[in-house]
Amino acid sequence: MKTVNNCRFLALLMVSAFSRLIVAMTIRMPKWFVGWVSRRYVAGPTLDDAVKVMKRLSSEGSCFTVDVLGEEIKSMEEAKFFLEEYKNVVKAIIENQLDSNLSIKPTAFGLLLDEKQGMENIETLVKMANDNNLFVRLDMEDHRVTDATIQVMLDMHSKGLENVGVVLQGRLFRTVDDVKKIKQKLGAKADYRICKGIYLEPSDISHTERKPIIDATNEAIDAMLDAGSYVGIASHDYPVVNYALDALKSRGMGPNIPDPRENSGPKRDNKGPGYEFQMLLGVRGNLRRKLSKEGHRTRVYVPYGEKWYEYSIRRLQENPTIGTQIVKSFLLPWTNRP
Repeated sequence: MKTVNNCRFLALLMVSAFSRLIVAMTIRMPKWFVGWVSRRYVAGPTLDDAVKVMKRLSSEGSCFTVDVLGEEIKSMEEAKFFLEEYKNVVKAIIENQLDSNLSIKPTAFGLLLDEKQGMENIETLVKMANDNNLFVRLDMEDHRVTDATIQVMLDMHSKGLENVGVVLQGRLFRTVDDVKKIKQKLGAKADYRICKGIYLEPSDISHTERKPIIDATNEAIDAMLDAGSYVGIASHDYPVVNYALDALKSRGMGPNIPDPRENSGPKRDNKGPGYEFQMLLGVRGNLRRKLSKEGHRTRVYVPYGEKWYEYSIRRLQENPTIGTQIVKSFLLPWTNRP
């Protein structure tokens, strides 16, 4: 048995090394090649591309969150572009009767360039979304804007705009404390997406190894569920997904079951019974379909926009295991189903 386990471990190391090599080569390839690889993970450069993807995946029981690619900007003119583009997203969701909400990056609205105007831009969009019964998720960026992003959510709630939630990252040491602080201010109205976090943060403020990151993410899931919050479990890692399934079961939560937590708020429109699973477009489609078939609400993160190249490079660098999927796309293209 020990020999078998050693062989399996060696095989995993070889696959991982090979995958990293493929990714290292891919990010040095011409832009057209990166585009070919990224078509699995990015809907396309236009809103019409995103709508087509959502219509196709709707047949699999998925709901969505739309992200216009782009984040920290250099001028407030760019911020105006993002505001207008997201207004178009809201219109497209309504016109096409899509089960979708919005994911926005506060820095794309000018938060770091002109805080007052950036906040006004965000509030304008959140109000429009609220008028159309749509939810807005504040994507979390690197640690420089963690406090500012959380404060945007709190400010929106203080203005009666409760259709806003935030993303917290499991890898940061501070995350469980953030959950406790937010609970004190919002109670059961808090609405999270919890993920491992894509930004490689300094080791003095974050975990940097896979197992501690997974353990910390699972700890955050428990903290959010125990706080009565709505929890979007955004992970493709089986140790996180399986832990979350057990955590839900231990609390009597699950598909088609009213949220039994005494400290949870009223049922949210277009949401699951206190939780949902969320996955990136093109990643672990089989797992997503399995969860959906079991009755869990599953949401697909659908990015689109002209910044697809920057997004794709970051995804490749973040997840070197994509290398094996790249090879599979070449050799077995009929299996390349998102």
